[in-house]
Amino acid sequence: MIEFENVSVKLGEFRLNELSIRVKKGDYYFIIGPSGAGKTIILEAIAGLHHPDSGSVLIDGNDVSGIPPEKRKIALVYQDYSLFPHMSVGENVAFGLKLRKMPKEEIERRVDAVLSRFGIVHLKDRAPYTMSGGEQQRVALARALVTEPDILLLDEPLSAMDQVNRDKFVADLRAIHQEHSLTIVHVTHSREEALSLANRVAVIIDGTLEQEGERDEVFRKPPNRKVRRF
Repeated sequence: MIEFENVSVKLGEFRLNELSIRVKKGDYYFIIGPSGAGKTIILEAIAGLHHPDSGSVLIDGNDVSGIPPEKRKIALVYQDYSLFPHMSVGENVAFGLKLRKMPKEEIERRVDAVLSRFGIVHLKDRAPYTMSGGEQQRVALARALVTEPDILLLDEPLSAMDQVNRDKFVADLRAIHQEHSLTIVHVTHSREEALSLANRVAVIIDGTLEQEGERDEVFRKPPNRKVRRF
């Protein structure tokens, strides 16, 4: 479970305002809102890349303010993929496992298994810049999942894909969630993505939580004009 208790984060002129949300274990939880609403900052606060100016971030009931990002068993996938351009696909996917000093044979086994899961074994020796956006996003997701995280954070993972690749990737994400009962927090401004995948949704506008609840309730009963307009 992930809980924000009155979390505020100030970055330059932007402020996340006393945010309180609750992501249950196994949720496919969407954070939606217009560009600049603060959605990515929420993901980065969960991951440990931002520390609250006030309030608390709890995971499984424990305040994680003193736990560094690499100790949180959380994987974060950005919309620009953030693959290492000087590494092959296989090296990119293996990177987190090597940091953990896992045995070489176990790294090879895990990398091959996750590449096979996403149908990209044939890309193992390719450089990221030689691949399509959809292929790069699959590699980024494989790199995140190979470490077997408890929580997967996704920052607009479908924004750079064409419709065909988007549909395939939605199917991949749905299968991953169902197969592993993984807790996923997915940021987007797309209503269609949330309707396809979410079970719970939070609406963030200008750094403020405007609505949180079950997917159908959120979309059918917006509480105010700002949410209805969005």
